[in-house]
This record gives sequence, structure tokens and C-alpha cells, in this order.
Amino acid sequence: MRIDLEAVRALPPAAVSTRLMGGGGLELADEYSAEALLSLPLRFRGIELGRSVDLLVARDATRALGFDILCGDHAHRFLPFAVANLKDDAIEIESPLVLLDFGEFGFYREQATTLSELNGEAGEVVVERDGSIKGITPR
Repeated sequence: MRIDLEAVRALPPAAVSTRLMGGGGLELADEYSAEALLSLPLRFRGIELGRSVDLLVARDATRALGFDILCGDHAHRFLPFAVANLKDDAIEIESPLVLLDFGEFGFYREQATTLSELNGEAGEVVVERDGSIKGITPR
């Protein structure tokens, strides 16, 4: 198997643990640094809708519940973690209808805090594909 090192070097920093698969393709990461996730664009069918600006986490700081997305119209919207498709260069969604105005997601907000409210250092926090979080201590 021949590996194109230039292609590997050109990958964005979002993936913490990208592994090479047989056949030369790249597998999606099992873990992402929160810092990398907070730099990714949100896309729907290749169209950029906004950018992730904060991570909403369970009050016990064990799970990611969703993202605070700053959309192109300058409105902040909530994206539930469960519907986010994490890619190495973007967060993708299958429908823009999964984005909720902050007034519409009361349940999540009651159960959550944000990484910035916890004063978490995003570079030290790791989010697994299932939403589990490592590297932050709840208050």
C-alpha cells in the first residue's frame, strides 16, 4: 500500500486520531479536540451555513449535547450533537431544519452548560464520536 504523505499533511487539524485504512483511504477520527471542533464550518450539501462557536455540554461535563452555531445571518442556533455528522473538515447536517433557535431548545439549555462557561481550555478537551468528553472537570 502506497501512502500519499502530501495528502496526509494537507489534512485539517480536526482529527486527533485519524488512522489509515487498508486501500489507502482515511477513516474518520474516533476523537476530536474541542478546539478543532470549534473551528469547523457547518455545511448542508456543501453549502456553508455557519461556524461552531461553543460546545454545549451536560452539567456533569461528561457528554457533549450540541453546538452553538453562528449562522450566516448572524443568529446563534443550536445544533444537537446527535444529528451532527463530524467530518475531518466540517460538521455536516442532512437538513437545516435540525438547527434550533435558542428560544426553542429549553430542554437542552436546562440540562447543559457551555465549554466557555466552564472555562474549559478547548485545546485540552477531547470529544469522542459518541459525545463522551475527556479532559474537563465539572464545577
